[in-house]
Amino acid sequence: MNGEIKAKTKHGEITIDQLAEIQPGMAQIMQEVAHRYYYTYYAAKGGNWKLAAHELKYLRVALGVAKVTRPKFTEDLTAFEGEYLTPVLKAIQKQDWSEFEAAYFEGMKGSDRYHDKTGHEYIRFVLPKDPPAHMYFGPMEKFQRKEGE
Repeated sequence: MNGEIKAKTKHGEITIDQLAEIQPGMAQIMQEVAHRYYYTYYAAKGGNWKLAAHELKYLRVALGVAKVTRPKFTEDLTAFEGEYLTPVLKAIQKQDWSEFEAAYFEGMKGSDRYHDKTGHEYIRFVLPKDPPAHMYFGPMEKFQRKEGE
């Protein structure tokens, strides 16, 4: 054995170093975070609180991946979650739109602060003006699929 730990797949072997190299970087993870934050907003605005909670949950999962793959950001990501995402979650749990909206936009300001802190002052999340057309964000009891959809 040459000292490298290898994992076996049905396609062959891969070293732990190779596996580490293909992990997503912060740019890729932040794309998912932004996407899910955007969906969280429109789900809450539409009254689909379960979808809002779902999107926020998986946003936090993405941040968990970042903490493992980019450990130098763990402290900041944990602080961001506690300071900005926890209030969003609490508002979702209460289904309180006013509280949600205030916490959500504070999260955007917090994102700016952390991007500034890490030397990425040129990155700013902006909430798209419209929800994505391919998703339903309203209350599920009002959802009706039209013929051909």
